[in-house]
Amino acid sequence: MIVFKTFLKVLYKCKMPVILFTVILILFGVMNDSTSDNTASFTASKPDLVIINQDEEEGITKSFIEYISENSNVKHIGNDNEQLDDALFYREVSYIIYIPEHFRSDFLKGENPKITVKSTGDYEANLAEMLVSRYLKAANVYIRELDSEDEVIRQVRETLSKQAQIEITTQIDGAEISRLVVFFNFANYSLLAGGIYVVCLILSSFKDDNIRKRTMISSVNEKQYNRQLLFSNSLFMIFLWALYCILGSVLLGDIMFTVQGLICVLNSLIFSLCCLTISFLIGNLINNKNAINGIINVVALGSSFLCGAFIPMEWLPDSILAVAHFLPSYYYIKTNECLKQIEVFNAATVQPIVINTLVIIIFMIVFITITNVVSRRKRKIG
Repeated sequence: MIVFKTFLKVLYKCKMPVILFTVILILFGVMNDSTSDNTASFTASKPDLVIINQDEEEGITKSFIEYISENSNVKHIGNDNEQLDDALFYREVSYIIYIPEHFRSDFLKGENPKITVKSTGDYEANLAEMLVSRYLKAANVYIRELDSEDEVIRQVRETLSKQAQIEITTQIDGAEISRLVVFFNFANYSLLAGGIYVVCLILSSFKDDNIRKRTMISSVNEKQYNRQLLFSNSLFMIFLWALYCILGSVLLGDIMFTVQGLICVLNSLIFSLCCLTISFLIGNLINNKNAINGIINVVALGSSFLCGAFIPMEWLPDSILAVAHFLPSYYYIKTNECLKQIEVFNAATVQPIVINTLVIIIFMIVFITITNVVSRRKRKIG
């Protein structure tokens, strides 16, 4: 218990950085919650546009204008070209439709008159273009088959009035899963930074001559000493992991108690143990306490940026992801990202998660092996 009591004294001195990393995680979780879209419904938008009609507003021309007006927000800006261009530039409208003179008569003759448009090229402009194209294609089909203009208009309106019935069959709440994944992805930084800082500081403190001499004259042999030190640091990492899981339950709510939440919790537990092995390796390599902050920036921040903790993986270039494959954080975050696509859990869908977990365990074994080699060499030198 002598080692454990000393560990607690050193840990108490490290409380502020641990609190800081925890606060950062909480703030990120709150911001993620406030900016996430919790609605699963879809609301169709109407584009803002202008219709400049140079033809008489009768027959097919009138029907075309009515259809566009029903499915968009028609603005009345005037016919001045400069005003219209300014409206496009300042995004007051996204689309301008110029209906040419004699449009109706030419259309009824089957000449397929062209409608001139101006566009901002954005989403609303594409939606407006779709509306125009949809009406004209339907009208061109019926004008070849029917002789009556009224019948053409009636058939076009009837065709365009039909709406496809869309049924959402997926049971995945995309917004909730996304919040869960983002929170645990960011926990990559908090677990790494907290683990490296505390474990490295504790190991360097135990290397202090005074503490080392007291340990040597005590009744604790070296194996007991190392075992208690390993147990104490493991206890801290499990405490840190449990703390972040509790925070996740508070910030995320019921999603934490689903299968996806359970996988994130177990995945973070495995990664926490991996962080412990990384911290032990670094702690055995360095003796300078002042170097710890720099190492945190390199390892924790570097891994988080390269592996997609801060920036989504799909936004990262392939060259960055190629480097990230050599870091355990990549496989931890990859498992979290897999949950966005999994709806039914079976052997096939869970296989990537199992593979990622095994890779993290292999990293742990490698770090432990390297740590043992470094420790033996230091003992021989000592």
